[in-house]
Amino acid sequence: MGNYAFGVDIGGTTVKIGLFDRNGCVLDKWEIPTVKDNEGSSILPDVAQSLLEKMKEKGIGEDDLEGIGIGVPGAVDSEGTLVSGAVNIGWKPFNIPKVMSAYINVPVRAANDANAAAFGEMWQGGGKGYSNMVAVTLGTGVGGGIIVNGDIITGATGAAGEIGHIHMEDSETEVCGCGNKGCLEQYASATGVVRLAKRRLAQDDTPSAVRKGTLSAKSVFDAVKDGDEVAMQIAEQFGRYLGKGLAAVANVVNPEVFVIGGGVSKAGDVLLDLVKPELQKYTFPASRNVKLALAQLGNDAGIYGAAGLILCEK
Repeated sequence: MGNYAFGVDIGGTTVKIGLFDRNGCVLDKWEIPTVKDNEGSSILPDVAQSLLEKMKEKGIGEDDLEGIGIGVPGAVDSEGTLVSGAVNIGWKPFNIPKVMSAYINVPVRAANDANAAAFGEMWQGGGKGYSNMVAVTLGTGVGGGIIVNGDIITGATGAAGEIGHIHMEDSETEVCGCGNKGCLEQYASATGVVRLAKRRLAQDDTPSAVRKGTLSAKSVFDAVKDGDEVAMQIAEQFGRYLGKGLAAVANVVNPEVFVIGGGVSKAGDVLLDLVKPELQKYTFPASRNVKLALAQLGNDAGIYGAAGLILCEK
């Protein structure tokens, strides 16, 4: 049994890497560039080279290593196969563990990056102590990761957890990135909050701090904290959409906790307070005691979760 594991989080610009001990403590973390040339053919060799250098530096042999976990921006099935490629790093479909273990002969597990981040939050973050959890990432889109009895739910093609594309609004005229109209992420993401704000500001000329400076999710929630009436109306609408969307998820998977992360979550407890009433209102009674918590690991959630795929393997 090895004493260490590597957690690797492959992003479109950088690859984040962490060295962990068996207890889930990060001993070292660093980044390397994501080189996307030639369909990303050098990404895994670059990662392997970086890991081998770190192993040499720390005096860690393959026998000391429990394995390598890898999070990638694409749908990954339970065997570690990238099902339909990863467009933003140039990858075509392939089996990630098979390729990676040819460089370093240890167990390798791979998962979708949002699912890995969800696992990280369950293991060492906002969902610690729970084994039934849904992680919700409110960034430029709305991402999700579903964990049931300690296992990531990947689905038939690795696409489970796309909660941002729950249909919320029949009357929507703008098109979501997925091609549909009226998706949750059109209202609950950072860009969604701006969309709601623009629509509210166009209704009348009520004075508001939101009208000044750069309009962003942060500026809206900062104004909420200052008691701005128009900002509160925008935020309450956001809360209705997100609460109703999460209720739909709760009714299907019955989680103990929703862990909310991503840039919009920096609004903090005020965001949770906006979501709670609607979540309670639309959730099936047996699931109504679901808790809301803020994510704790930030940008490190991916490396924690990737390492956890190895260190928490049943």
